[in-house]
Amino acid sequence: MIFRRPLRFLFYLNALVVVLLVGYKTYLNFYLPDFQGEHTRQLNQITEQLEGRESFSFAVVGNINNSIGIFERMIVPQLNHAGLDFMISAGNAVSDGTEDKYRALYGSLGRLGIPYILTFGQHEYENFGSYRYYEHFGPHFFSFREGSNRFVFIDSTGKTPWEWQIRWLEDILANEASQHTFLFSGKPLFQSSQDILFDSPDDYLGPLEFRRALLQLIEKHRVDVVFSANIATFEEQTFGDTRFITTGGAGGLVLNNDVSFYHYVRVDVTPESVDISLEPMQVGQHPVLKILESFWFFIYSLVYVGYLNFILLLSALLALAIFLYARVFRARDYYPDYDLDPSPWENTPLRVAMFTNNYFPFIGGVPISIDRLNRGLRDSGNTVLTIAPTYQDQPEQEPDVERIPSMLTMGQKQEFRMANIFCRSTRRRVREFRPDLIHVHHPIWVGSLGVYLARRIKVPVIYTYHTRLEHYAHFVPLPGRLFRNFISHALIKRFANKCDGVIVPTYSAEDYLRVIGVKCSIFVQPTGIEFEAFQCVDNEHLESLRQQYNPDNRIVLISVARLSNEKNIDFMLEALAGLQTDENYRLLLIGDGHERERLQTKIETLGLAEQVCLVGSVPPENMAAFYNLADIFVFASKSETQGMVILEAMAAGLPVVAVRSSGIDDVIREGYNGFKTIESRERWREPLQTLMTDESLRQTLGDNARQFAESYSIEHFAGNVKTIYATVMAARKKP
Repeated sequence: MIFRRPLRFLFYLNALVVVLLVGYKTYLNFYLPDFQGEHTRQLNQITEQLEGRESFSFAVVGNINNSIGIFERMIVPQLNHAGLDFMISAGNAVSDGTEDKYRALYGSLGRLGIPYILTFGQHEYENFGSYRYYEHFGPHFFSFREGSNRFVFIDSTGKTPWEWQIRWLEDILANEASQHTFLFSGKPLFQSSQDILFDSPDDYLGPLEFRRALLQLIEKHRVDVVFSANIATFEEQTFGDTRFITTGGAGGLVLNNDVSFYHYVRVDVTPESVDISLEPMQVGQHPVLKILESFWFFIYSLVYVGYLNFILLLSALLALAIFLYARVFRARDYYPDYDLDPSPWENTPLRVAMFTNNYFPFIGGVPISIDRLNRGLRDSGNTVLTIAPTYQDQPEQEPDVERIPSMLTMGQKQEFRMANIFCRSTRRRVREFRPDLIHVHHPIWVGSLGVYLARRIKVPVIYTYHTRLEHYAHFVPLPGRLFRNFISHALIKRFANKCDGVIVPTYSAEDYLRVIGVKCSIFVQPTGIEFEAFQCVDNEHLESLRQQYNPDNRIVLISVARLSNEKNIDFMLEALAGLQTDENYRLLLIGDGHERERLQTKIETLGLAEQVCLVGSVPPENMAAFYNLADIFVFASKSETQGMVILEAMAAGLPVVAVRSSGIDDVIREGYNGFKTIESRERWREPLQTLMTDESLRQTLGDNARQFAESYSIEHFAGNVKTIYATVMAARKKP
């Protein structure tokens, strides 16, 4: 599998590296032992070590930058074996001031066998690092005395006002006589006389007034040496009797040339003198390939300077490269493959397993659509097994249905069931059925089981996009906007791209899937209707319904929808409440659901109790009579992908008034078989009032609607789906 899809493997490998590194950074921040006031402990060790001694040695390093490869693995061992008494960082011991960098530095310094002191430099200050430095080590500017030697550390970052530091420094230097004075400034006082790559004026001590005042104090009180870092070089300059040393090669980025190289500075102090020596690090110098080696050390430094960040960046870049390669350089053909030959599977009976989250006896668009497809497929010689949840009133004998035990129910009418998709008997039944193809009808739960089994038994899987999932946010225990605006679309995209093909009922649904990123084959195929069933209605049954629901011979409006929020029934009722017409009418609202009681209360509140009747759930075989009882079909739902009930109403010769949405736009032809409006009560009422008052227009649009619906027969529908199956299977078999 790895060798079949190496790019995918490499992508996930890099993603794993990123996750591990983020986890490691979390570990550094939250799980390592805390440390505070570390300078106090280090100074106590220095005092104990130098007690009674007038001579000592220490090392000065600059730009450690959290280096593992250079500082921790190469410089630290040399410092431990060089006979030094302590070490001082001249600045930039961390690569930046984040918590994980400070903790990583603390771990590196723990490998030193000698005490250490850190100068507060520019990198220690970055990313709000000043308070971390203060907490973990100590003040930003300070001094200490060892014997007759004074060590002074100033803040060169601008965090501390320079005027205050000058006043403080004057008091310290004026009130004591020291044999030697060493001053540490994170930023150099003088600009380098060498050609340093990447340096800028901000790398040096500022402002100019601070620099001048500091130089006056240095000259006045005879400071022996001023150490600084912040640029990647070693340089020594002299001003008066004071030596100014810049050291920047303890692990950070260097160019590996004569002025920029890895090193540290050794300082040997006696009562009479201060001897300073440069200790360069020999890291693979090669005289013949000096130019090429300089480039190599540039890369080498990048690896070891903040190596965690480098690996993190490298992994992100590799993942990006893989993504771009897959999107740009790999050949893609978005047109259908016209070389596919589906005929071997079109002319062969297929075994199809249907997976759905709801089915009869629950009445809804999806169960009706599945039932019609099943009957059409069986009539043409195919074998179908439907996998669906259990219901209380389900038929006792269902040889072609495998019921999955329901774990829990949702909704007042228990219309939604959560099946136990982990049931072994269901998986065993599907394997024994040996399907040629699996057809799923929901992007979650039972639908996911269908995709899983399709992969296990290695057969194609087709998904029918029935429902605009974002309109069902009120059923999901998540913030509504989060589900509507992101989760629902991401879920459908991810699920659809796992399938070999997606069937959509309209072109607008296809456009939606492409917009959210579905890449697999999409087939536009509207759901079929039993057209002939709506042409032949039992007159006695029809007359019985008329006596029950329309005894006073009003204009009858009919709507078919589950009584739930996503069907937008409140909009329709509020629009009817503002209807101004002399025509008496009655709305028969067919369907049931958890909102029934609330809607009944709203009907009474709006004063529509005489006009609106909640009929309840009606068996599919009785729907033709209700449609033929009506004069106009009204609809307000925006959650449909096709609006199958609209086609049924048209088959019965009813003109339609509906709110425009993805499932409506492709079915209703404005002014031909109905009207579609924006979601405005006034705009929706206008064509409804026109149809109610103009019998001739109702008849014309109704005849057009019946003619339009005639092309949506079940036989035509099932035959087209069989061709889609054959096409997907041909694509799967193609080398």
